[in-house]
Amino acid sequence: MPDTAPQRRPRDARWWLPVRLSIEGRHSHRWATWAAVAGLTVGAAMAVFGLPPVDLHGLPHYVGVMDPLCGGTRGVYWALRGDLGQAWRYNPIAVPLVVGAGLAVLRALVGWTSHRWVTATVTRVAPFIVCGAVVLVLLEINQQAHAPLLMST
Repeated sequence: MPDTAPQRRPRDARWWLPVRLSIEGRHSHRWATWAAVAGLTVGAAMAVFGLPPVDLHGLPHYVGVMDPLCGGTRGVYWALRGDLGQAWRYNPIAVPLVVGAGLAVLRALVGWTSHRWVTATVTRVAPFIVCGAVVLVLLEINQQAHAPLLMST
């Protein structure tokens, strides 16, 4: 009797990874490179010349409500001055943001010289949405807990 059951494809051993890395012959994430260059340029200018003299706070800040980005400018300022502890104190997202921007620029430099680009492709969006939501909630709780620090400067 012949087997009539549909054949199942073997499952890839990395089915659970939400990101796939590959090497390509083209620069497919130019926007990330230029955003990183612009951000690091502005951050380096702040590290040399100081924080901007303008108030960057939103309206909720003035009634004591901190958003997840509160302290981000000061966090990037301190991260680029080399004081990661102070950067983390103002906004924990500043340190990975600066490191990620540096990695994006490094990726671009390696790609421009070797003509081989490391490319990240999102294979499953749901884990990023869930992780992003969890990180934002935790960051909001952290920033609200540090409201006196963020309000004082």
